[in-house]
Amino acid sequence: MTLPPGLTLRPATVADAQTIQAQRDAMFTDMGSDVARVRASSAPSLAWLRGALTDGAYSGILIEMDGKVVAGAGVSWQMLPPSPRTLPTLRAYIQNVYVAPEQRGQGLARQLMEILLAECRARGVEQVSLHASDAGRPTYVKLGFVPTNEMRLTLEPS
Repeated sequence: MTLPPGLTLRPATVADAQTIQAQRDAMFTDMGSDVARVRASSAPSLAWLRGALTDGAYSGILIEMDGKVVAGAGVSWQMLPPSPRTLPTLRAYIQNVYVAPEQRGQGLARQLMEILLAECRARGVEQVSLHASDAGRPTYVKLGFVPTNEMRLTLEPS
């Protein structure tokens, strides 16, 4: 994988949690999420990110330009029981794929995804999932992702 000139790749650390959260907030805002809900989820999400980066439940990678993070992506590692589709208990959930608007169109999201998928393979993961935005869907389809029969129910807080 070769990044465009001037860009560098590095793993995310706990010190990057605030930056990852800012990208996450921008991602949800770009996808049309309610701004008040994005703001309400930001602090609890940041706390989760710090803990997950610390204990290894989340791994992230970042692309920088002149010392500033311009793109990133991560994976939450999940332990689930074996199933007919996959015997390994480790699964991967890709999230927080974000490229700053001024860096879009260079294939950075695809490069981030290829790195994360290589890590999944190295860990023996057979089942990788994600939720795609309309803008991201073509990239994921080209990488082999397909829609599934997953369903969702949102419960109201009690």
